[in-house]
Amino acid sequence: MKTLGASLESVENGSVTITASFHESLTQQHGYFHAGVLTSLADSACGYAALSALPDDYEVLTVEFKINFLKPAKGSKLIAAGQVIQSGKTLTVCEGTVYNETRDKILAKMTATIIAVKSEQ
Repeated sequence: MKTLGASLESVENGSVTITASFHESLTQQHGYFHAGVLTSLADSACGYAALSALPDDYEVLTVEFKINFLKPAKGSKLIAAGQVIQSGKTLTVCEGTVYNETRDKILAKMTATIIAVKSEQ
């Protein structure tokens, strides 16, 4: 997330919000945020949301995701919110939503499956 200039805005049990401010290095040929940036933010928000609902001795890995891009991603900031939808013994299904800076436009939606892995500490 450091490469994207992203930061954690909020962390609650099963819910995480990450933001990233606009920078020209994060754009594609038309000047919009690159789809890979939205995908990375949504995936990270989903992963951290899943992690927030697990015991401290667990880590997470993404098993799969599906993302739909709904609008061109332009503006001064992206807001990615990850939310646990269903948590099982091993797999957790999360929903990620990427908004513009005022949260009045949904730019992308993700459904992600996250696996819980016991830490090797």
